[in-house]
Amino acid sequence: MEINTLLIVFLGIYFLEYSISLWLEVLNRRHLREQGTQVPEAFSEFIDQEKLARSVAYTLENSRFGVLQETWGGVVLLALLLSGFLPFLEHLTREWQWPFILSGLFFMIIPGLISSFVGLPFDYYHTFVIEQKYGFNKSTLKVWIMDQVKGGIISLILFSLIFSIILWMIRSFPNTWWLWGCLTISGIQLLMGVLYPVLIAPLFNKFEPIRDQDLAAKISRLMEEAGIRLKGLFQMDAGKRSRHTNAYFTGLGRSKRIVLFDTLIEKHPHEEVLAVLAHEIGHYKKKHIWKQFFFFGISTIIAFYVFSLLLDWPLLYRTFGFETSPAYVGLFLLGILGQKMGFFAAPLYSALSRRYERQADRFALDLLQSPSGMISGLKRLGADNLSNLFPHPWYVRFHYSHPPLLERIKTLKEFTGTSAPRKEDGQR
Repeated sequence: MEINTLLIVFLGIYFLEYSISLWLEVLNRRHLREQGTQVPEAFSEFIDQEKLARSVAYTLENSRFGVLQETWGGVVLLALLLSGFLPFLEHLTREWQWPFILSGLFFMIIPGLISSFVGLPFDYYHTFVIEQKYGFNKSTLKVWIMDQVKGGIISLILFSLIFSIILWMIRSFPNTWWLWGCLTISGIQLLMGVLYPVLIAPLFNKFEPIRDQDLAAKISRLMEEAGIRLKGLFQMDAGKRSRHTNAYFTGLGRSKRIVLFDTLIEKHPHEEVLAVLAHEIGHYKKKHIWKQFFFFGISTIIAFYVFSLLLDWPLLYRTFGFETSPAYVGLFLLGILGQKMGFFAAPLYSALSRRYERQADRFALDLLQSPSGMISGLKRLGADNLSNLFPHPWYVRFHYSHPPLLERIKTLKEFTGTSAPRKEDGQR
């Protein structure tokens, strides 16, 4: 390892990112303790003081645990970068005289496996201690282990495929690999968008048509009103792992589908389920997945181009103790630096996501012609999931892909000029 300006800059970015992240957590916790003493009037029908205290405790415990997990992960990463372990791995590949692509996979996968194994105890603790403590966990040890195994195998296969192609392109097209690499990743992402709902997601969960026939009929009418013919509408057995409620839109082309958690259908009246569905339809109609795909593509091509300019920079390799400069080492080091730099762009990504969520809310409101289902649904979601009702604005800027619940409810009322939602009829 060579102590120089580049190392100082890298460590400066590394610790600045960690410091800001820690500051945001402390700021958010302090804000919650100050504001989270009284139930907001908007939630008075869904949350009492006891449940509010439980929600505050859940948020605080997750925050403290998250800081511990991030700190330990950071220590492990620094140890990998500064201990000489990575140059040792690269030396082994030269000593064994492995082919270029195989050497690159070995060099990248070993640190990834170490990080994954280091993270397993944290994942276990979060699932079987924190989530269990607050009544969310329904997973068994067998299900958890199988999830880790299946997820690890799928990630390993996909990573090996993508990285092998990129390394081949670096060797075959040394001046333009960044362009072809970006196009390849975009193509694989498109393919995964098509295949994930039909091939990968079913490995983890069971997807089936909506069982409640009355609800299914209401959904069909809503889809007709929205002017869409989307056959992929399913309920998912999320309840075998967790009591959390949610819904999401996924897939591309003929594999497009909207998925409702069975816990959502079980806990929410029809009016609220339809409101959640209308919101997801809004994402579909507004083409948010395609817009996010385009944004991701632009970000990737910029990052790859910058990587191509720095990949042959000798100082990059000397700084971290490498005697030679194989491209896969450069990609690894630049990837770590890019990941840390990406933290500072998080407010931009989060702001864009929150904008899309507000657009989907507005679409749902126009479709339903009433805010009652959406407002009561958001309140019940917040209460059931023990959501933080008082996030600090700066924490929201960095970490929230959705506007805070109180803000969403206020906006929905402003859209319609409604001061209070009509009472739900409770029909399921």
